[in-house]
Amino acid sequence: MNTVRLNVTLPEELARQLDNLAGPKKKSRFIAETLRQRIEKIQNEQLQMLLEEGYKSAKQESLAIAKEFEFVDMEWWDEY
Repeated sequence: MNTVRLNVTLPEELARQLDNLAGPKKKSRFIAETLRQRIEKIQNEQLQMLLEEGYKSAKQESLAIAKEFEFVDMEWWDEY
């Protein structure tokens, strides 16, 4: 995997917490994993919103189709 070197500025307290959690030699890995998780969460939230919008926009069409076939669905119901 190719890597890119970044210069990041953090508040002192956050940098201390990073040192305590990740250790002095594993900060890059810790930051990369944390960013990956956060990006995945944001992408999942965006996908969820798109899916909700799609379902909401298709709701009326789905109801209309169901209404059209309601008679056919119920036609043989008494035989069961």
